[in-house]
Amino acid sequence: MSAAPFRKTAQEGLGAVFVVQVVEQEKRTEQALRESQARLQAAIDLVGLSPYTWNPVTGALDWDARLRAMWGLPPDANVDEEVFLSGMHPEDRPRVEAAIAQCSDPAGLGIYAIEYRVIGIGDGVERWVSTHGRTTFEHGRPVAFIGAALDITARKRADVALRESEERFQQFAANSSNVLWILDLATMRLEYLSPAFEAIWGETIKSTLGDHGRWGRLLHPDDRQRVFDALDLVRLGEAITEEFRIVRSDGAVRWLRDTIFPIRDARGQIRCAGGIAQDITRHNGRFIYVVDADEPSRQDLARGLRNAGYDVRAFPSGKAFLEAAPALVLGCVVLDIRQPEAGGLSIPRELKARRIGLPVIVLGDAKGDVTYGVQVMKAGAVDFLPVPYTPDELLTALASAAADISQVDEQDQEANRARGRIAEMPAREREVLAGLLAGKTNKEIGRDIGLSPRTIETHRAHVMQRLGVQTLSQAVLVATSAGFEPPSTGPKVPQGSDTPET
Repeated sequence: MSAAPFRKTAQEGLGAVFVVQVVEQEKRTEQALRESQARLQAAIDLVGLSPYTWNPVTGALDWDARLRAMWGLPPDANVDEEVFLSGMHPEDRPRVEAAIAQCSDPAGLGIYAIEYRVIGIGDGVERWVSTHGRTTFEHGRPVAFIGAALDITARKRADVALRESEERFQQFAANSSNVLWILDLATMRLEYLSPAFEAIWGETIKSTLGDHGRWGRLLHPDDRQRVFDALDLVRLGEAITEEFRIVRSDGAVRWLRDTIFPIRDARGQIRCAGGIAQDITRHNGRFIYVVDADEPSRQDLARGLRNAGYDVRAFPSGKAFLEAAPALVLGCVVLDIRQPEAGGLSIPRELKARRIGLPVIVLGDAKGDVTYGVQVMKAGAVDFLPVPYTPDELLTALASAAADISQVDEQDQEANRARGRIAEMPAREREVLAGLLAGKTNKEIGRDIGLSPRTIETHRAHVMQRLGVQTLSQAVLVATSAGFEPPSTGPKVPQGSDTPET
């Protein structure tokens, strides 16, 4: 409302003219504008954006306090083009200057979009800045620029950390003898396989990833359902270790020990299963390590053994062999001691002293000494073949050594499995097993650990089931082979009985 006074005549009193105008629409527009500006400011503050302007004609810059902080400046610091460029990382400055020239060129769209590093003028801190903006042109000349900048330092550092982590993973996977794999549980399609897969499975990674059902078809028919059941448990959130066989395309059968675990997505849902598979196939003595200092002899010997079906690795000296011995897989050593560099009988003695279980067959010249073979055996060799020997004699000796290797390896495998079963036992069951190995009765075990004989009987049944045995004597044999030590006290015999209670 507005009003204007006037006098009717010189003698008459004052009057007024009133004008009333409805301004509801204008007021609503102003209110909407204020609300829009408030929402825009809230959004800007939420994401940390810093709007700014630049006058291409005068070079004047208008920055807020947040943008000044990116340059390590206080909120009231003066900013101009010199300040802007002086904070630029030397390696990124040429790119920034080129982007500015491009957005100032009327032949282009005037778009400015770039990420670069800033070294804080006041604090020396390196920060990453992402900025977008657009230039306004009049008569083909840049006259104004408005943009927004965002501090992306945290994101860049996270990207670097992720990239470094992925590189470390790739290095580990590339150099690991185990197979690392990831499986999509919804589609049952393999998403990742590490390089060791090709050597163990005898398949290419590309062909296996391309055929989602192939890995399942290579599982041994007797073990396939057990593997799928294990994956069902992983879907429920369990991490398990399973041993199973695969049948390669070449017909070879291999045993794998696979640790399988769930992989959750950002929402905590189990989408994938991951695994680390180890080849635990028994090698059955097929690896032969030839130690012979005479090169022609070494080559002939290695060639003949390869033709007989053995995997052969040759060493030119005893020193070279002993350096590698701790890392060699189970196999047999063929040692020709006729050259001093081969190390002579010190090789079997050293292997025995270091408890490296590689049986040694010695080839040498006894020089007519009938007791020399005895000396060789006392040094730790499993056999001695005097030169000259026939190929059949060597192959027979290797077959005998391989049989011993297989027996030892099988015992080791059984012991490893038993150790795993015992390690998975609850503490109570291990206490009951210790009592059984000590020869105690159910009543005595219960008294020692504070449980009733009936409860001990239940635990005892679980122990026998876990060990896969039927009798107490079998349980004792399996537990002792696994290195499970019973208490030092001897077995107790109930009064009136000649044998311990079982």
